[in-house]
Amino acid sequence: MATKHEQILEYIDTLPVGEKISVRQIAKALNVSEGTAYRAIKDAETKGYVSTIERVGTIRIEQKKKENIEKLTYAEVVNIIDGQVLGGKSGLHKMLNKFVIGAMKLEAMMRYTEAGNLLIIGNRSQAQEHALRAGAAVLITGGFDAEDHVKRLADELELPIISTSYDTFTVATMINRAIFDQLIKKEIIFVEDILTPIEDTVHLHIDDTLEEWYEKNQYTFHSRFPVVDGNRKVIGMVTSKDVMGQEKHMGIDKIMTRHPITVNGNTSVASAAHIMIWEGIEVLPVVNEHHKLMGIVSRQDVLKALQMIQRQPQVGETIEDIITNGVQAASERKGDKETYQFAVTPQMTTGIGTISYGVFTTLMTEAANRALKPYKKGDIVIENMTIYFIKPVQMESILDIHPKVLDVGRKFGKVDVEVYHDGVLVGKSLMICQLIDRH
Repeated sequence: MATKHEQILEYIDTLPVGEKISVRQIAKALNVSEGTAYRAIKDAETKGYVSTIERVGTIRIEQKKKENIEKLTYAEVVNIIDGQVLGGKSGLHKMLNKFVIGAMKLEAMMRYTEAGNLLIIGNRSQAQEHALRAGAAVLITGGFDAEDHVKRLADELELPIISTSYDTFTVATMINRAIFDQLIKKEIIFVEDILTPIEDTVHLHIDDTLEEWYEKNQYTFHSRFPVVDGNRKVIGMVTSKDVMGQEKHMGIDKIMTRHPITVNGNTSVASAAHIMIWEGIEVLPVVNEHHKLMGIVSRQDVLKALQMIQRQPQVGETIEDIITNGVQAASERKGDKETYQFAVTPQMTTGIGTISYGVFTTLMTEAANRALKPYKKGDIVIENMTIYFIKPVQMESILDIHPKVLDVGRKFGKVDVEVYHDGVLVGKSLMICQLIDRH
């Protein structure tokens, strides 16, 4: 039986895109308290299929798929730039495919403005009207209002006209930043992207006997199955190890491993890989926030996804990408060991102009990663790291980084990293790294 919270989420999911939602309306329609309705609406907002806008209310929007995650809805733009909706509220759920800055003559501007665009413009009434007629929404900068006939046109065409107090440059930067953040998210593969869904997942019930395990084992050739109760909540896991030497009439609940390790759909694949290797398990049940079975993910699925990530072109650069891309092989080697150089840029420093702890840690990790490369065919996860800051490192310093592998086994490696500036030792670290093999 679905909980009230789940029933509300299912109900919101069935509402048409663009429909307005209110706490009172949901509470009345589903006979629940306003508090329960409010919590469910907030949850739907987190999940990305409703959006709340000040002075407009909450509207049902289209949940984004991975392939168009970098596109923004007009509703999201309103929230990003702290805008006010002057007209065309019923079109807020629509997605924009690009924005155009209207800093040119009207004819030139209209050549660039198409349906699905967002025209960012100042107080130019004629251009606003032309953009709406071309199928584009309008964002007025500088805090100006729109004329009444333009607002009426926006309502009629269901295209939002938004006003913001920010200037054009700031607005463009804010929207760009939001798209950029979405692109970085697109790079990260989550368990929900690769799981075997519930309809294709073979699982056992708490009341089953070993007989059912053998049946399922015979037609799937798998030996590990999650065990669920009457509400489809995961309560155990059964593997061939549990079954060995047991009678066929034995109840599954007597031999299963209780409280198995599970993951959520929004767990990253890298985290799932870490759990599987660290715990030595082959299959992870995937559950929702109510611990109901959503599917399973196997070690093979995870390794395949990790290989796929390596082949993907990188689009959005994280701070970590900027740091690791700045680590260059030095022209001189230290004996038979590779050494590296790194320039500390202003954005990598603290308020007092010295290298930040986070940047220094990333630098050490990247050096260890490169030093261990000849010994592995996968990634490393830092299990333990001790850092010594010996001298402060100023911005625009050129650092020499000397990693040294102390010990390496099948699953772990120990690396010592020393960092020098002008021949003086400025920092040192000792790392114990877990090796994630991709085979």
